[in-house]
Amino acid sequence: MTNFNELGLNPLLLSALEQAGYTTPTPIQSQAIPAALQGRDILGIAQTGTGKTAAFALPILHQLALTGGHPPRGGCRVLVLSPTRELASQIAESFKTYGRHMGFSVATVFGGVGHVPQQRALARGVDVLVATPGRLMDHMGTKHARLDHTQILVLDEADQMLDQGFLPAIRKIVATVPKQRRTMFFSATMPPDIARLAADMLIDPVRVEVTPVSTTAERVNQKVIFLDGAGKRSALTGILRGEGVGRVLIFSRTKHGADKIVKSLADDGIAANAIHGNKGQSQRERALAEFKSGRAPVLVATDIAARGIDVPEVTHVIQHELPEVPETYVHRIGRTARAGASGMAIALVAPDEVGLLRAIEKLTRQKIDSEDRRQNPTVPLNDRAVPTRPQRGRGGAPAQNHRAPKRDHGGGRDHDRRDEPRAPNRPAAPERAWVKPISDAGRKRPAAPSAAPRGFMARGR
Repeated sequence: MTNFNELGLNPLLLSALEQAGYTTPTPIQSQAIPAALQGRDILGIAQTGTGKTAAFALPILHQLALTGGHPPRGGCRVLVLSPTRELASQIAESFKTYGRHMGFSVATVFGGVGHVPQQRALARGVDVLVATPGRLMDHMGTKHARLDHTQILVLDEADQMLDQGFLPAIRKIVATVPKQRRTMFFSATMPPDIARLAADMLIDPVRVEVTPVSTTAERVNQKVIFLDGAGKRSALTGILRGEGVGRVLIFSRTKHGADKIVKSLADDGIAANAIHGNKGQSQRERALAEFKSGRAPVLVATDIAARGIDVPEVTHVIQHELPEVPETYVHRIGRTARAGASGMAIALVAPDEVGLLRAIEKLTRQKIDSEDRRQNPTVPLNDRAVPTRPQRGRGGAPAQNHRAPKRDHGGGRDHDRRDEPRAPNRPAAPERAWVKPISDAGRKRPAAPSAAPRGFMARGR
């Protein structure tokens, strides 16, 4: 299909799309919207930037207009679950944009902001509720949210929610939604846990699969710069002061690293903001607003921004540290070259990150052009992959010099920790039952020393 008019959507939706400048549906929209209009469940496999939000928002708004009615007090007619606040806000704005002529109510529920305004919105009832699992569970626990009248359920970026440890919360939420519902399930990848969740949630779904996660955007020019660790700062400053550099998104592996990059850029006279899980919601919104307006055209982020932030005209994506998960590289560089534009993706790679680079090249099946700026480029680069977890030495003790890079998924000590857990996808250690030791009858205990060795108590042992 080459035009939204061919999809059979409500004229009010078509008018809103025309005002927003949308004329041609993306592949996932062309495949998902007709099936959704027929009332089918949808299983969508597509990476960010392919137009997933419109693929489920447009048929949902069309269906709400057909069925009519009012939202239940304390609940919603449509529930969309999202892994991050930024993505939740973006989805809600899309619903408002597409449904601007239809009068449906849209609300968001996520951490980092006060509970009371969200409770008031829920008390009135909303047509479309976009929520992160953690804060929604809070409102359900205090009886401020009910889902027993929800007609349509959408799970967006399911694999990222799995990575952030939301699977138990999702299952509890889904259990409270009526079984007679329509469900749309979107994920960039389909690991076993996500496949099982989809099988439990969906009934005879239409599978829509476009742009595999291992495929990088065609209009993104990729480059790798090999550097000594200390050379990243000067290289980054030089790139930002180069020609043709507009909005730049810089990725850091950790929250502390993101703040450190912002400080070093400020020392070099470059305005930048950081966005990560330790930032309050108002700080995040201000950073994004200044990034979009151009007041601070450099944004440093952890992988909380790898999906869900749709900012036009991002000319460069710079990876200050490579991600541990190769698929995340694809999501990161997908922040540029959007809406038909071209973009540049540059990775600053230290010697200990070469293994991560090789894993990315294996996933994407392409060799990325590189430039060697190390002080001693004659020393061969270490291609050995960095282990994802500490390796064990002799006797089960952790081996030295095999520490994995610290992971950071944008979580941490936040106003609502459950929105972005600190240790995603890590099962809790099983409780150990206390077993009373068997008495060693007849075995002589060693005599207690008459006095502690000198310095024993002083060392606090």
